[in-house]
Amino acid sequence: MAICGISRDLLSMLFELGREHHPDEFVAVLRERDGVIRDLDLVPGTIVGEESASFFIDMLPLDTHQAGSAHSHPNGVLSPSSADLRFFPSVGRYHIIVGYPYGKRDWRCYRADGSTTRLEVVE
Repeated sequence: MAICGISRDLLSMLFELGREHHPDEFVAVLRERDGVIRDLDLVPGTIVGEESASFFIDMLPLDTHQAGSAHSHPNGVLSPSSADLRFFPSVGRYHIIVGYPYGKRDWRCYRADGSTTRLEVVE
């Protein structure tokens, strides 16, 4: 299914997760319903730190609605790192980075190849 947007509530939750985990990163798996990214899964065994967050791919739930990932950059840089670019293809097609100070404009969406893409914020 083609993804056409992200729910405003989920985006707000991503900002809140960034604030709660700051100065550490967080990472989550995104899920879509009816072409809109609406849900997330926090993966058991996730390892977080100030410069990275990771989990074992084997711990992902089996889900045909997995859309990609979301994680934070506490340093505020919204571009993917080289580690992000290696990680993106293993978890889906859309990858959101939220950054400090976690305001309404402090996010970007990328495709698995690292190219930027636009997601409409929907209710």
